[in-house]
Amino acid sequence: MKQVTINKNQEGQTIYKFVKKYLKDAPISFIEKLFRIKDVKVNGVRVNKNYVIFDQDVVQLYVTDAQLEEFNKPRQIEKMKNKPAIIYEDENILICNKPSGLLVHGDEKEKRITLTNIVNSYLYEKNEFDPAMNEGFIPGPAHRIDRNTSGLVIFGKNIKALQSLEELFKERDNIEKHYLALVCGRLTEEGTINKPLCKDEKQGKVYIRSLEKGGKTAITKYSIEEIFKDTTLVKAELITGRTHQIRVHFASINHPLVGDSKYGDFQKNKEFKQRFNYEGQFLHAHEFRFKKIDGFLSYLSNKVFFAPLGEKEKNIIQDLKKD
Repeated sequence: MKQVTINKNQEGQTIYKFVKKYLKDAPISFIEKLFRIKDVKVNGVRVNKNYVIFDQDVVQLYVTDAQLEEFNKPRQIEKMKNKPAIIYEDENILICNKPSGLLVHGDEKEKRITLTNIVNSYLYEKNEFDPAMNEGFIPGPAHRIDRNTSGLVIFGKNIKALQSLEELFKERDNIEKHYLALVCGRLTEEGTINKPLCKDEKQGKVYIRSLEKGGKTAITKYSIEEIFKDTTLVKAELITGRTHQIRVHFASINHPLVGDSKYGDFQKNKEFKQRFNYEGQFLHAHEFRFKKIDGFLSYLSNKVFFAPLGEKEKNIIQDLKKD
């Protein structure tokens, strides 16, 4: 039996989430079985998966030493050469400007060089995160953006901050997200795109689909930043936050994002790559606006954070002005 005393950086989450993180290498089936046969206790009492743990709670896991050794191997923090481009940081949150081409989380092809690993390496070097001392919690992003989308990503450095941020992004009422996108063609007026979206998991693509046929409400507002010869720089506000929302919405009005390999104009992409050696959609998470926030992160109320375009994108804009 393993006994763990919960600290302030672990409290506020369900016991199920804690056990999943603590026994991070265990199969889900093993975790489920622990709860099914009631081999998880808090303060000597068997609890269900939804029990919320608090500071100084004592968790007992009825696992063997061999299972503990197999499923709770020390997490290694690799020192990364890259450093996060920090826009803002305090004791609770870190906001950085992600470059295009970098994953927020790992996938099947790339697990090592990710924004999350870069941020945790940075925090480890600052002695603000030690996996040996924070069993059951890892600083992480409250949201994600695509590999080829650049811009703002917000991390929670402790569990209260991360949970508060995740709730803000889920509810969406008290945070505004604005993006800069370069789209094909000339758009001359601001507008709103209100078209439901549905994700096809097998294809990894998103389609316009009615609510009656399984689509989910998706709304994007946009204004015009600058008009070029045959492209337009727009500022898009996400009213909802669906996968690939901006990319699919602009493609649906015949103004796809420049460089978008899934939903774009492939001939225009080819010409753009030949001229600028630029791959991936031209999309940048430019601005986050916090509104009135209650609770743990109330000090962020009415704050606005900006991430400038990368040098390559700035140079492209300057060249387009010459056309």
